[in-house]
Amino acid sequence: MGTSRVLVVDDEENISFLVSSALRLEGLEVRMADTGRAAIEEAERFAPDVIVLDIMLPDFDGLEVLRRLRAAGNDAAVLFLTARQTTADKVRGLTAGGDDYIVKPFALEELTARVQVALRRRGVAAAPARYRVGDLELDDDAHRVWRGGVEAHLSATEFKLLRCLMTNTGRVVTRAQILDHVWEYDFDGESAIIESFISNVRKKVDTVEPKLIHTVRGVGYSIREPG
Repeated sequence: MGTSRVLVVDDEENISFLVSSALRLEGLEVRMADTGRAAIEEAERFAPDVIVLDIMLPDFDGLEVLRRLRAAGNDAAVLFLTARQTTADKVRGLTAGGDDYIVKPFALEELTARVQVALRRRGVAAAPARYRVGDLELDDDAHRVWRGGVEAHLSATEFKLLRCLMTNTGRVVTRAQILDHVWEYDFDGESAIIESFISNVRKKVDTVEPKLIHTVRGVGYSIREPG
């Protein structure tokens, strides 16, 4: 059985990032879309098992996205993500064919648990959380890291920072996103703490060639496949 697939649809970049990162840490394959039209196109290409779908989108709303998906024969489980919290809104979303409903603001643990419930209902499950970039490997279950087959010993925060980068391989992770994901609160004006931890991680896993962790000046950091 292959890795379970989740499509996250939200036009708020930080929410998409946090939700996607949390789901990747569960061993899921995740893609993102920020409009209704992009969601429909990505759903056709990606064939997700579960769609986390924001109701308020810039072009047309999540209910219309769901209607079009069902008309096209897509039977993915849909978890609505929305700021609306009245009973009437929930009933409308669920009677439209949604499988679950979660209101912003929400705990990431609750959202990932609901996604896992939706996957179990469909008879699919997450793969073990193990990530590889070049010769760098991270085993989330065992909480261990290797570079070139040699184990690197990271602190809990260093491990969480590296995991944040590796679950977003090829993407630039902003300082604000790192603070939200690793420290879980705003650390306004204290980006020096990130630079310090990035430096520590580099000393432990990125002292050999090719370098995998890259600084994107003025934005954040990215871990990339060599070459």
